[in-house]
Amino acid sequence: MTINDAFAFGDIAFEKNVFCGCEHPLNAARFVILGAPFDGTASFRPGARFAPSSMRRDSWGLESYSPQLDRDLEEAFIADAGDLEMPYGDAKAAIKIVKEAVSALLNEKKIPVMIGGDHSLTTGAIEAALVHYPELHLIHFDAHTDLRPDYLGDPWSHASVMRRCYDLLGGGRIHSFGIRSGLKGEFLFAKEHLDFHPFHLEGVENLKALVGDAPVYVTIDLDVLDPSEMPGTGTPEAGGVSFQELLKALAHVSELKVIGTDMMELSPPLDLSGASTALACKLLREWLLLLDLHRS
Repeated sequence: MTINDAFAFGDIAFEKNVFCGCEHPLNAARFVILGAPFDGTASFRPGARFAPSSMRRDSWGLESYSPQLDRDLEEAFIADAGDLEMPYGDAKAAIKIVKEAVSALLNEKKIPVMIGGDHSLTTGAIEAALVHYPELHLIHFDAHTDLRPDYLGDPWSHASVMRRCYDLLGGGRIHSFGIRSGLKGEFLFAKEHLDFHPFHLEGVENLKALVGDAPVYVTIDLDVLDPSEMPGTGTPEAGGVSFQELLKALAHVSELKVIGTDMMELSPPLDLSGASTALACKLLREWLLLLDLHRS
């Protein structure tokens, strides 16, 4: 499948809208944003399916320029392909759609940037990335282990996404940070099979020495942030990190060979003030510019 098949003419359809400053032509872009409006496995509070459209709309309340990085999205090679058409309540089908879309982008040497949507969809992105990058590593920021074999009988739940990724990647290639919630068995599994850094982001600075030039996919579950800063998420968990702590960690990660990334689990209806969406928009802007900095 080519990029044109997936994003213009094929079964994967998009609606038009763009994130602020990301209006570069698709075929000439280095990074491509795709929305994945699906929250069919939300185990507590739904609403993440509204994140892509809300982030695009509210992004125009920000400038495309980052004074902290002295860089501008308008000067980066970023396109916004719009939202994937997702099924209602069928996680396996949704994961397949994400896999096909990410595969199409990777075929064209693009770096996919997925806005979710619940975290289950990351499985599709990892399935696609592994075809192109067999030595793939996964950098995982989250409040939750997400290592259950299944949740209420569903192996594709967002509560099982890291277990599915482990099935794909094997031991030693998932690097989890900020985790502070999960079953006892999940924590035992993580300590045995993952590069596991619970409760904090310490150790991110050592990833370059550990991973080297291996390709990495970065998944950001926004509930890694403390709910005092990010209340608009389906499963908030006290004791999280701050925006600046996460941004500092991402600055280290941006030095790696990042071949794809996502930002998941924002639920705009759960924070009617709009503050959570504004934070997510700014984090995405800074993350994109950090990635662009190391690929310029």
